Amino acid sequence: MTTVSARTPILAMNLLDVLTPESIRAPLQATDKWGVIAELVDVLGAAGKVKDVKALKEAVWTREQTRTTGIGNGLAIPHGKCAGMPGLAMAIGKPAQPMNFEAIDGQPVRLIVLLASPPDRTSDHIQALARISRLMTMDEFREKVYAAQTAEQIHELLKSQEAK
Repeated sequence: MTTVSARTPILAMNLLDVLTPESIRAPLQATDKWGVIAELVDVLGAAGKVKDVKALKEAVWTREQTRTTGIGNGLAIPHGKCAGMPGLAMAIGKPAQPMNFEAIDGQPVRLIVLLASPPDRTSDHIQALARISRLMTMDEFREKVYAAQTAEQIHELLKSQEAK
């Protein structure tokens, strides 16, 4: 967390509040967009973070079909809102090989961050999307995450970055 002053915005969102090591999959088994979304939603289901896995898969996939969440620089952030979610939840997956996610820059994706929230938690959802995007614009951090081989390494990188 940052200190709050008159000029410093409050950064209330700490990704470790919604991301646990067991919600990170490296490498992913899936090799296509739908498979990755399904696998990451299943990870959240296994961790007890989503009650209706099928409904969340449909919500994320429906959102993905409106416009790709492959935002560029090797990152995709598929996301969706689903009734019955107890709160904001996140899963991270690293494909075994960079994969096509129909990213806006036409480049393969090297990390997928799935974000899910209840319909009434729009502010948290937006803050988490912004925090992920901000972290991944930092070249050195992004390259370290892309070089990580295990879920534990990815979690440790996030932990050290969020402690700053």
